Amino acid sequence: MIRPILIHPDPRLKKLCDPVAQVTEDLVKLARDMLDTMYDAPGIGLAAPQVGVNKRLIVMDCNKAPIAARPLILFNPQVVWSSEDVSTYEEGCLSIPEQYADVERPEAVTVRWVDETGADQEETFTGLWATCVQHEIDHLNGKLFIDYLGLMKRQMITRKMEKLKREMARGGR
Repeated sequence: MIRPILIHPDPRLKKLCDPVAQVTEDLVKLARDMLDTMYDAPGIGLAAPQVGVNKRLIVMDCNKAPIAARPLILFNPQVVWSSEDVSTYEEGCLSIPEQYADVERPEAVTVRWVDETGADQEETFTGLWATCVQHEIDHLNGKLFIDYLGLMKRQMITRKMEKLKREMARGGR
């Protein structure tokens, strides 16, 4: 099921998310809905707060081709190691449509999480995968990619999003 994606500014996007105590059938269904929503948007990552759920859950798939899809469901993801080397990617966000900016992050990260079966997982991500997982984990901590930008640029993007939300409310988009 495709779920509506919250658009910035929305106070739910700025909250620290609650840990997932136990992987339940309902949470796995939520994760699958989030994957459907992410693919439909289209995007490469989505965090539970973006669909209005205050839980530490993200989904991602940085493989562009459907034939090579690698959907990941991560409950309670946490970065346990970051490289000293950094990389810069032009990031965007499904909650901040059509806005992009360069963000510098560690080039590689090791992440631990619980998968949809309840099993512990750990993987080192590099490149776009590393950027994506860090971006989505930021969402779980109430942080958006625009929080890495200067005040003027952040305010300009926020004003554009406020205007977009007004247009959407009037049925303009």
